[in-house]
Amino acid sequence: MKFDIFLLRSIIDIAIVSFVIYRILILLVGTRAVQLVKGVMMLIILYFIASFLRMRLLTWFLNRSLFALGFAIPIVFQPELRKMLEELGKGKFYLLKPKMSEDEATMRVQQIAGALSYLKAHKIGALLVFQQGVGLGEYSQTAIHLNARITQELLISIFWKNNPLHDGAVILDKYNIIAGGCILPVADAPDISRWYGTRHRAALGISQVSDAIVFIVSEERGEVSLAVKGRLSKNIKDFQVEGILTHYFVGEPVITDWKSRLREFLKLFWVRNNNQQDSGGLVK
Repeated sequence: MKFDIFLLRSIIDIAIVSFVIYRILILLVGTRAVQLVKGVMMLIILYFIASFLRMRLLTWFLNRSLFALGFAIPIVFQPELRKMLEELGKGKFYLLKPKMSEDEATMRVQQIAGALSYLKAHKIGALLVFQQGVGLGEYSQTAIHLNARITQELLISIFWKNNPLHDGAVILDKYNIIAGGCILPVADAPDISRWYGTRHRAALGISQVSDAIVFIVSEERGEVSLAVKGRLSKNIKDFQVEGILTHYFVGEPVITDWKSRLREFLKLFWVRNNNQQDSGGLVK
């Protein structure tokens, strides 16, 4: 009986600690602290390897480095730690994000695709950044926080001419429009065409430092482009936009009908040929 009580107590203890660690990691997502955690974990792993191999000098150096980080982390990441404590006080620490239904995801896809189609048709410049695994908190924290529901009307109004937020980027996740008027890092590499405007360079820049999916609407050419992993795809068609958004929100749709597979293949083949024949030009 005593053994059973001890076992039950240990299971509850491990479950509580695991949940706390999990919620701390969830709160860290979207902040600069995520990269710090990765770096500290690498140092710890390297420390154990050096200790196992009896590398005395390296072990001593890593030991002192980790000790110094224990004092530096609370100072450097004071805003992130304060945010975590605020979330704890509000009770959000214990809440899990609800799982999105397929209908909700489909509605979001339609709202965003409709907004991009409208902006493209009216040649209104726009920059939409969809956050994935790598947090973009350092760019949204200095912008205008919205935390608003994703709607077609709101996205169009943000980028409407003379709107104070229309020059910056909008950062979104699967649930909300996080912030508007965001300033992104501009890509500056010798292999980037000098004809690319600031909006496209910003899209390439954020896609180089994160795994974000970025849609750009050119106000001069009236076309939608896509930036992913430092690569730019121009003149994305409407059905491609919907496919990419569907993959982002609900995962890649499964096509079982051979006729549908053939139709999708021919569409992609036709679009790639058109992109290769496109002569390019000044892109804003």
